[in-house]
Amino acid sequence: MKTAVEELSPTRVRLTVEVPFEELETSMQAAYKKVAQQVRVPGFRPGKVPARIIEQRFGRAVVLEETLNEALPKLYGQAVDESDVFPVSQPEIEVTKIDDGKEVEFTAEVDVRPSFDVPDYSGIEVTVPSAEVTDDDIDTQIDALRQRFATLTGVERPAATGDYVVMDLTATIDGRNIEEQQASDVSYEVGAGSVLQGLDDSLVGMAAGDEKTFTTTLVGGENAGEEADVTIHVKSVKEKVLPELDDEFAGLASEFDTLEELRESLRGQARRNKLIDQVVQARENAVTALLDQIDIPLPESALTAEVDARKHNLEHQIGESGLSREAYFRLYQTTEEERFAEFETNARKAIKTGFVLDKIVKQEELGVNEQELTEFVVRRAAQLGVAPNTLAQHLADNDQLTLAMVEIVREKAKTVVGDSAKITDEAGADVDLKAIYAELNPEQEGAAPPPEPTVQPAQ
Repeated sequence: MKTAVEELSPTRVRLTVEVPFEELETSMQAAYKKVAQQVRVPGFRPGKVPARIIEQRFGRAVVLEETLNEALPKLYGQAVDESDVFPVSQPEIEVTKIDDGKEVEFTAEVDVRPSFDVPDYSGIEVTVPSAEVTDDDIDTQIDALRQRFATLTGVERPAATGDYVVMDLTATIDGRNIEEQQASDVSYEVGAGSVLQGLDDSLVGMAAGDEKTFTTTLVGGENAGEEADVTIHVKSVKEKVLPELDDEFAGLASEFDTLEELRESLRGQARRNKLIDQVVQARENAVTALLDQIDIPLPESALTAEVDARKHNLEHQIGESGLSREAYFRLYQTTEEERFAEFETNARKAIKTGFVLDKIVKQEELGVNEQELTEFVVRRAAQLGVAPNTLAQHLADNDQLTLAMVEIVREKAKTVVGDSAKITDEAGADVDLKAIYAELNPEQEGAAPPPEPTVQPAQ
């Protein structure tokens, strides 16, 4: 087999592949068997029709067509491997020559990863947040814990922002009750930001037994987008009472006996979280700084596919929310146009990042061993709340293990770039990632930890 590569653009090539007929022998025999199963010839059982009878009765063209259908995908893959191109789209294949018994020629046009060089990334200068833990950091976490253990106490006064009310809601359009918009005994925090515009403003100042009607645009159901009169009937008002900040609270909220022990534990957690954040930010910022030094043309098909995938996910999220499109975007304080523009920007960066990281993976000869794949599955399963065996089976059944390995080696490439960077924190102090690795993993000194999400205080 002989392959020639013609560059149509920096992101698209045409492969011209010449295949001697003898290399099609295996596919041709398979084609005869398949055709023999499909045709019916008197005097022969299905699947037992000889090749010469098939050609006499149905023509050799039928066999050649089936041969090429079976052989071309494999021949294309072989041509790609031999040509050192990296396809990023499905090929457009055309058979251009069939010289029966001698040679077959076909072309394949396909979008490819463009050629580019990765500049030296050692010494890239990046800045990360400080890892210093302040008393304010601890106070914030303590406050979050107090919020979790707060109690609600009934009050004989009008509701204010932060109070909880129990209320009934009814909605009418032109005096007609909208059944699906009726709700009883709804518990709601005033000021929480309801998608029902006007609700929070109306609740402020209402006391138990009060009733008020306001006009708003419905955000869900059959009447989404229509104006309706919504009537609120407040049944009770409760205020949130935080527990006293003492040793008793420490025992209630944790396994510690004293408030001081709880604060020290939170300080240690905060320190670890900030160190992890420094590692993550160092890697991400170093890769971003590297990307800024490289200009790569992006294949249009890859960009379109990436943007379309993000739009599809958005449509699914809107459908699952039960909200109208207008209400959904209002809830997230954006517009459809702004979200689509964001998709375009993020898709471009994601594709470019993948190209660069894949190049580093090849340069650094990075790979994945069985233990790393197992650890990845265990971490991802914990994030998704499923059993590791269940996730592993899902990945295997859906041919996603290769994608998992790509994700692992790309994270390794990020680590290589991050470890090569010159890192300082926002206060100007040098940051030593190896020292951080040792502090985070004292039992494996010097080993880079896998990427972890920064843990936020409980809300």
